[in-house]
Amino acid sequence: MKTKVVKESKIKLMERVNETLEILAKEYPDVKIQLDFNSPAELLIATILSAQCTDERVNKVTKILFAKYKVLEDYLKVPDEELEKDIFSTGYYKAKTQKVKATSKMLIEDFGGEVPNNIEDLTKLPGVGRKTANVVLGHIFGIPSIVVDTHVVRISNKLKWVNSENPEKIEMALMELIPKEQWVIFTHYIINHGRKVCIARRPQCAVCSIKHLCPSSEV
Repeated sequence: MKTKVVKESKIKLMERVNETLEILAKEYPDVKIQLDFNSPAELLIATILSAQCTDERVNKVTKILFAKYKVLEDYLKVPDEELEKDIFSTGYYKAKTQKVKATSKMLIEDFGGEVPNNIEDLTKLPGVGRKTANVVLGHIFGIPSIVVDTHVVRISNKLKWVNSENPEKIEMALMELIPKEQWVIFTHYIINHGRKVCIARRPQCAVCSIKHLCPSSEV
């Protein structure tokens, strides 16, 4: 006899999402962005450097980088080889050098040296996708936005909030589930939970505070 699969209603899903957020808010009350920056341009560059790299490593690099390159023009004046050396430890340093330089050039030439405050213009910048754009929108301009990083992709699927590996589709789906006032902080809840408990290769389901709300729980 086949087991009948009952699809979760939108109301039940919303209830599960809200309860999950309430628990994570209590578990991670002081979460915030981990990248260090003093200006919109610095956050933009730090986020570009954070691709396939830990925030801790990026902060070590940018502490020196931002003291050396004080304005966007500085990135254009320096030879590629020198900037590559300065950001080498973040990985993919050649590609990141080109992105930082091209983005700096476009910001100067097309936006008067200012970081734009809308996703349409931000995503025109070389190396800036929706993830990076949403980081800037949420933390610089206070515009509600959901950042979909690898933790959000993985855990949102494990929680059965989404059924997709496509970051943009996940972002759109989560925008319908997460209260707008929590869009920015939501990502930090998930990132912290992914680093400390729901670890990719060894999830700590036994000690997970939301295991009763997770269809993928192993306990």
